[in-house]
Amino acid sequence: MSENSNNSKIVLENKNNNFLYKRSKSNLNINFNRIAFIFFIFFIISLIYSVHLIHLGSRSSKQENTKNIGITSNKLFRADIIDRNGNFLAKTVSSIDIGISSQKVIDKKKLLINLKYIFPFKDYEKIKRNLDEKNFFYFEKKISDENYEKIMMLGDKSIQPEESLVRIYPQKNLFSHIIGQIDTDNNGISGLEKSLDENLKVRQEPVELTVDKNIQFLVRNQLIKFNEIFKTIGSAAILMNVNSGEILSLVSLPDYNPNKRETINDLKFINRATKGIYEFGSVFKTFTLAAALNEKIIEPNTEFVDLPKKISCAGFPIREYDMDIPSNLTAEQILIRSGNIGSVKIAQKIGIENFKLFLSKIGILDEINFDIEEIGKPIQFNWGKCPLATASFGHGITTTLLQVVKAYSIIVNGGFNINPTLIKKENISKKQKILNSNVSKEITSILRKIVSTKEGTANLANVEGYQIGGKTGTANRSFDGGYTNKKINTFISVFPTSKPKYVLAVMLEEPKINEEYVYHFRDGSNFKLKGSPRNTAGWNSVEVTGHIVEEIGPILATKYHEVN
Repeated sequence: MSENSNNSKIVLENKNNNFLYKRSKSNLNINFNRIAFIFFIFFIISLIYSVHLIHLGSRSSKQENTKNIGITSNKLFRADIIDRNGNFLAKTVSSIDIGISSQKVIDKKKLLINLKYIFPFKDYEKIKRNLDEKNFFYFEKKISDENYEKIMMLGDKSIQPEESLVRIYPQKNLFSHIIGQIDTDNNGISGLEKSLDENLKVRQEPVELTVDKNIQFLVRNQLIKFNEIFKTIGSAAILMNVNSGEILSLVSLPDYNPNKRETINDLKFINRATKGIYEFGSVFKTFTLAAALNEKIIEPNTEFVDLPKKISCAGFPIREYDMDIPSNLTAEQILIRSGNIGSVKIAQKIGIENFKLFLSKIGILDEINFDIEEIGKPIQFNWGKCPLATASFGHGITTTLLQVVKAYSIIVNGGFNINPTLIKKENISKKQKILNSNVSKEITSILRKIVSTKEGTANLANVEGYQIGGKTGTANRSFDGGYTNKKINTFISVFPTSKPKYVLAVMLEEPKINEEYVYHFRDGSNFKLKGSPRNTAGWNSVEVTGHIVEEIGPILATKYHEVN
């Protein structure tokens, strides 16, 4: 019997009742070979995947075998820190370090050749010495994923990966004085890393701050720029919401990169915004007038006549800053024109106890309670008739820039006490009113005139559209019981004065006159002036503030248009 088909032929024969099976040569052989080839291809692919899985298993087994390292990782864990928009300022990430156990090396020459192929730029003379002299050493810290795969493919048992947790600061220098540093034992040693140390070690969710990365970047850039222009030894700036106390930016220069884990001992890296103690000069004149208004001793239009250009106290002269200042001034004009003698006369009406109480109430005299531990303590002030006179215009009395910012915020926000903060809080406690309601309205109006009128000392900050007000302060630096010609120049600005939302303080430490810098006046005249006429706040700190507001103003206007 036979059966024919197109592709094959099978013949069955019956001989002596024995069946014989014969396959005729046909295309069936070709199809069978194709099936075998396909099966072989699938086998090879499966083999490759199996090898890869075994390799990945080595990494997994490494993690399984280092559960004890997991305990170390838990000890190294710290919660992330983010800005108000979710940008990472400090972050804990997983890292793998590659170590080499010299005792497990079988062929040193081969190992070195393989390592040099993957890492061609290492010091292999040193690595050879380590192989000869050490039982174990680290070959590569924080290895990249790509190089990890390459080095593990070598299959050398002497290569030992170890997983650890690493603290990184993605913004580098930008928030160094706020975030601070940790030591090699994962303990916070400065900034929020120190003050929140225990909380960061147990907390799972990120700590959200009030600062804004973009605003911080713009403020810092302007400070760096003008540090070079005016050859300062350092500077600081604080931007704070006057109603909530939330700090959107806090910059102190010079700063540092916390990723380098360097010990910072040089005093030039002091946090000038919170730790530095300074005499701020005429910015105190605002406090003097505000205290008198709060006590209802005078009104803004109260006249002071026949003011001398010079008075003496305990044999020491007190002179006017501007000898061309009129002898007859109202209380308002005394602040606008920054009169020294007029401020003394106002303080004398207030009296020692009332003035001292007012400064204490707005947070000037005592050490401030803040989120970081790097805060300065004002030098004890010995009150008397002459100290009252000098304190009225900011001479001889010290405090921190942060405390000045707090005080100005209270004065312009309706008289409500606020506490500056870097940490975002969900529930803000009810504010306590500590000043009379009239003070804010009257002082804010005067601060605006200091910027907007020709008689004022801060015309260079009159940026159109932002209703900036403020007060300048130029102080000589004290040293060894006397005073030097080195300056501490400050401008405390408030905006918008129609409904204050922000205080921006800019302080330059030991600025110099720049004879080449060109000033562009913002009065619509397109007038330009080359060279700094004086080394005063009105010619440097005010100029810096104007440029900062031009940079950050659009962000504040669109992003933070609501008052917290």
